[in-house]
Amino acid sequence: MIRAASLSIEVNLLRFSRFLQSQGIAHRINEESGQQVIWVDGDQQGSVVREALANWPFDEDSSVGSSAAYNLTSLFNPIAFLRKLIQAFMRAPVSFGLILACLLVALLSLLGTQPQRVAILFYPVLDSSGLLSLLASINSPVAILRSLSPMLLHFGELHLVFNMMWLWYFGRQLESAQPRWLFIVLILFCSFVGNTAQYLTSGYNNFGGMSGVVYGLVGYTWIVHSFMPRSNLLINNKMFVVFVIALVAMEFVASSLIASAAHLGGLVAGLVAGVVVVGLYRFALGRAAIGS
Repeated sequence: MIRAASLSIEVNLLRFSRFLQSQGIAHRINEESGQQVIWVDGDQQGSVVREALANWPFDEDSSVGSSAAYNLTSLFNPIAFLRKLIQAFMRAPVSFGLILACLLVALLSLLGTQPQRVAILFYPVLDSSGLLSLLASINSPVAILRSLSPMLLHFGELHLVFNMMWLWYFGRQLESAQPRWLFIVLILFCSFVGNTAQYLTSGYNNFGGMSGVVYGLVGYTWIVHSFMPRSNLLINNKMFVVFVIALVAMEFVASSLIASAAHLGGLVAGLVAGVVVVGLYRFALGRAAIGS
């Protein structure tokens, strides 16, 4: 993404951001050194943003009360709610689609209390005597799909809600910051590594959850942010450390109840993917950001 414009932190850009969304202009607004910076995908969109800013009636955005009233009204407006859903889908269709798929599977399985209804999504029963023999057993399209599908399964409300929350937080950033095909490959890679690690270490296949993918996104985002900060991904060292501490804590407190190997496998997969992508974009292609 490129820097289109910067404005004072005191300027209310809420309505302007909605305007850009209505025009189909993908953008991100970050705070940098006391300024609000608007980032867009290319020079053409940057020109559109600057021209719109030059003629924008910022005086109408100064009324906090009217804005709050609008938000309160739109919260209970089904048409406005549907419009927001469509905007969310347009902004991050892969993440949005994964969330919908997880919600559908949760509904069919009654949040994992009836797993036999979605048993086809379990990891395939394969030779788990070693990594090479297991990988050799994944030799059909069905086996490949089932090695990925456990990410759609969730067991309990908190398991589902927290995974979907973090999937949306990181997913919508990455879909905007890089080519969408790269995000899809990242999701599939982290899912496969996490699920395979869990099956190989546990020996059973009735596990599930998006946690391995989420940890993969955490690791990937942290690597890219650390080496290519102009990619404008919202993560820092403290957030990364918190996720790692949570992973270690879960291993000690509830290792028998949680797919720890899937979490660790996903995290390692994300870190490796981040190193590969940074090496390609920054050092091989000489770019300052993935989407540039």
